[in-house]
Amino acid sequence: MLSWNRLKTRWERLQKEYGKVAMGTYLSLWAMVLIGYVIAIKQGVEVEGASATGGLLFGAWVAAKVSQPARILVTVIATPFIARVLKRSPTIDEE
Repeated sequence: MLSWNRLKTRWERLQKEYGKVAMGTYLSLWAMVLIGYVIAIKQGVEVEGASATGGLLFGAWVAAKVSQPARILVTVIATPFIARVLKRSPTIDEE
């Protein structure tokens, strides 16, 4: 896996190049992971140290925070593809 400094540098370049698309991709992934952990914890999956220290949402946030490097890596990989797909989509003016 990439070192944290290299991943951080790639993330910063991606933000400069793709702007809102990069941020939207990252936040969408974050929301999906957070919701996934909320559902998993509600179903009885124990996240060590997370659900015992606070409420359900706090436990899910702690668990999601652990996955941050993986989310950044997926964002770095997926954002160029998502940007190409969005550019192909017709805007209201083009219709």
